[in-house]
Amino acid sequence: MAESNCTQALNEFSLTGFTEGPVTQVTLFLVFLLTYLVTILGNLGTIALIRASPQLHSPMYYFLGNLAFVDLCSSTVITPEMPVDFTSEKKGTAYAGCVAQVVISDLFGMTKCFLLAMIAYDHYMAICHPLVYPLVLSPKCCFQLVTGSYLVGLTNGMGQTIGTTNLSFCSSSVIDLFFCDFSPLIKFSSSDTTLRHILRTSASWVGVASSLVVLVSHVAIISATLSNSSAEGKHKVLSTCASHLTTVRIFCGTSLFMCLKPSSDSSREEDKRAAVLYTVVTPMLNPLIYSLRNTEVKEALRRLTNIK
Repeated sequence: MAESNCTQALNEFSLTGFTEGPVTQVTLFLVFLLTYLVTILGNLGTIALIRASPQLHSPMYYFLGNLAFVDLCSSTVITPEMPVDFTSEKKGTAYAGCVAQVVISDLFGMTKCFLLAMIAYDHYMAICHPLVYPLVLSPKCCFQLVTGSYLVGLTNGMGQTIGTTNLSFCSSSVIDLFFCDFSPLIKFSSSDTTLRHILRTSASWVGVASSLVVLVSHVAIISATLSNSSAEGKHKVLSTCASHLTTVRIFCGTSLFMCLKPSSDSSREEDKRAAVLYTVVTPMLNPLIYSLRNTEVKEALRRLTNIK
């Protein structure tokens, strides 16, 4: 398309969101509002409980506390806008806000991938190498690992900033999604997007590497557990592995699907369903998966509230 028909001074993008049916819109408004409230309460509660309970001051809960913080931030970047759009006739977002949403969501998304890998590594060391576990995952090492995760996420966010701020856009500025994502932005851009695709693909493969760390760690855990543990120990470890793998499968699987698939391979409705899973569902489920099913967390909550 001719550059004269395009502009870099685009002021606003339109978001199509979900169905336009009024009854469905009201239902979705209530569902996503409730989901966001549960996400906020669950992750804030997790952070507060870990900080207030000395028995939870261990590497695993240090990682879980940071995961809850990342889920809280990433959900706040995207989810609150959805109920607003359901009640607004004009579904749009400013160009600067759209770019900020892309950058911040990618920042926390990459950080979350690394934190999930660290939780898997923590499980591996605790179960397969318990004697050296306190030395390997010392407080200093845990701090460095988490700090490194945020730095990698920040680097990814800065890369996406480079990839979006200088794009030129043609007359179409409609994003067929409920939030601003990198893929639809470069899809209808008139600029050369080669560098942007390289940055996006590189970030995706980092996510793949994190998923492989999780998979290899859990294969080693399950192998060691089936060989040496009692029936009760096997059940406990396998339950823990299943919980973590559920989160990784939902978050990493759907986000990588969005990043790596060719644009012609699926409909936008499939993209929206996948996006809901990793942007809305996993931040809500993580406190339930990692906390409410954990006996140590339940005991800490009982002690904190003086419930017998």
